Amino acid sequence: MSRREMYFNGSFYPAESKEILRYIAAFDDNKTLTDEHTPRGMIVPHAGYIYSGFTANLAYHLLPSSKRIIVIGPSHRVAFEGISIALYDTYATPLGDLAIDRSYAQGLQKRFDIAFEPALHHEHSTEVQMPFIRHYAPKSRVIEMVYGNYAPEKLSKIITALLQDEENIIVISTDLSHFYTEEVANELDNICLHAIKEEKIKLLHEGCEACGKIGVEGMIIAAKEAGLQSQLLDYRTSSWSSGDTSNVVGYTSAIFY
Repeated sequence: MSRREMYFNGSFYPAESKEILRYIAAFDDNKTLTDEHTPRGMIVPHAGYIYSGFTANLAYHLLPSSKRIIVIGPSHRVAFEGISIALYDTYATPLGDLAIDRSYAQGLQKRFDIAFEPALHHEHSTEVQMPFIRHYAPKSRVIEMVYGNYAPEKLSKIITALLQDEENIIVISTDLSHFYTEEVANELDNICLHAIKEEKIKLLHEGCEACGKIGVEGMIIAAKEAGLQSQLLDYRTSSWSSGDTSNVVGYTSAIFY
């Protein structure tokens, strides 16, 4: 049985299950959401839990038990053309393994001509999501997709097909602007936030610097086609944790319902 191993436990997120649970408990203690919807899709950040875990947890707290959760994130370490889907049997997390829906993934691979390149799945943008999924939806099967230079329109066709199955939930992984002052980051990130809230693709190309902008655009296209509404859950920068406003990274979470 093949296994998608962990590569970023102990760096982006804790290596020990008890430490992950401690983070989640602290996030839940400070949760303030009142208007809660059940998501068909979500946007979540992928930095270290100390920086963006609270923002991500707000979305995962709404995660229903589902047959299948598809996590889609950008490649940070390997530049490539296209998209890759993980064809392993299980996905390792410190909280225990998740089952990968390999047969479903193989169907997507054939239908949309998707590659499987194992080296492309040494990727934190997707991996950091899995402990949250293991905690909130341990019986769900997962699928991991990592993209490089890939047309948002092509990705939207995959997401549209996935949304046609009511038992699928889409997770789009992205951070926002990187390494600006707090003031500049807020200005740039506000463009991304408005694009997500209003489901307007054009706005994404007017200054949004999200590293996963391809995924966000693909999700918005598919959400509009499926008649889904969007809801922003949270926005903050790394200064919330670090106290440094001179060099920040932006994070948001949102759902589509």
